[in-house]
Amino acid sequence: MAITFSLPTVLARLADGQATLEGTGDTLGAVVAEIAGRYPRLAPRLRDEAGGPYPFVTYYLNDEDIRFRNGFATPVGEGDEITVVAAIAGG
Repeated sequence: MAITFSLPTVLARLADGQATLEGTGDTLGAVVAEIAGRYPRLAPRLRDEAGGPYPFVTYYLNDEDIRFRNGFATPVGEGDEITVVAAIAGG
């Protein structure tokens, strides 16, 4: 099942410059794991050492924040869109 996975510019450079990827899986976590497997340089930016989401990286599934659903256990389906938003700090 194809799921669209959109990255911010700062992370796209770790996916060979691609801001939009296609992933597969039954849950958000499975899609992240599949993409992390294809892009090892991107992997540590998408999930922590335990395989969970970082608190400073927000995932939206069809414009809904997954923190208010089931996190990486949130089911996904054909045609869904996942958007990754990484927090940027500065000062």
